Amino acid sequence: MAAVRALELAHASARLGGRPVLDGVNLKVGAGDLVAVVGPNGAGKSSVIRALAGLLPLEAGEARLAGEPVARLSPGARAGRVAYLPQEGRIAWNLPAVEIAALGAPFLSATAALTAARGALEEVEAGHLADRGVAEMSGGERARVLLARALATGAKALLADEPVAGLDPDAQLLVLERLRARARAGQAVLVSLHDLTLAARYADRVVVLHAGTVVADAAPLRALTPDVMARVFGLDARWIEGPDGPLLSSVRYSPASGSGVR
Repeated sequence: MAAVRALELAHASARLGGRPVLDGVNLKVGAGDLVAVVGPNGAGKSSVIRALAGLLPLEAGEARLAGEPVARLSPGARAGRVAYLPQEGRIAWNLPAVEIAALGAPFLSATAALTAARGALEEVEAGHLADRGVAEMSGGERARVLLARALATGAKALLADEPVAGLDPDAQLLVLERLRARARAGQAVLVSLHDLTLAARYADRVVVLHAGTVVADAAPLRALTPDVMARVFGLDARWIEGPDGPLLSSVRYSPASGSGVR
């Protein structure tokens, strides 16, 4: 019998404001996998993640968490199966970081939730911020607190929508290292990214979206071929092997000339 995937979209189609955002998307993420979803703006990356979180209704197909249709799960049941880190990093109240992170563990006692929150803050190198109000932090510090909230859940799957957007390079690497560590510990992790080099460096698989459809789903360099990068991203690009993983060399692609333009 086929293994049940922690995260799965089967022939998923959806609209927002009458505009199609997903068109027959198939995607699977198993325990221990870190999968990156990439694509240009408007390709459907956030829609994939929101559909799996139960926040975007599908007009066709199905989203599943651990084999169960998302549409049949209560909000509490969804929260127990998958942690969700949204793209927006707003926090309404100036609560201490440890209390914000503890919100990610609603099924634990107050004491256990705070313990999980402190552990998650340490995991993202923000333990020193535990008792500081989030309104007194930089945007990058708040991003670490929100990631800690997602890590504190203990769910078997994690959805992260653009978790490195707006972060400095060191923080970007930290976030992706932690997400990869969670995958290596058995969590199923799906993350949306704009940076193709980071996707190639950290992901086990890359899913390339274009206009709401999957155009590639494979190991990073098999998914992000020069042809795909030209058609989907408008780049004349090639990969260079660096000491810490592949690096992308690219210029904008000019279809008229058939070459890159600067």
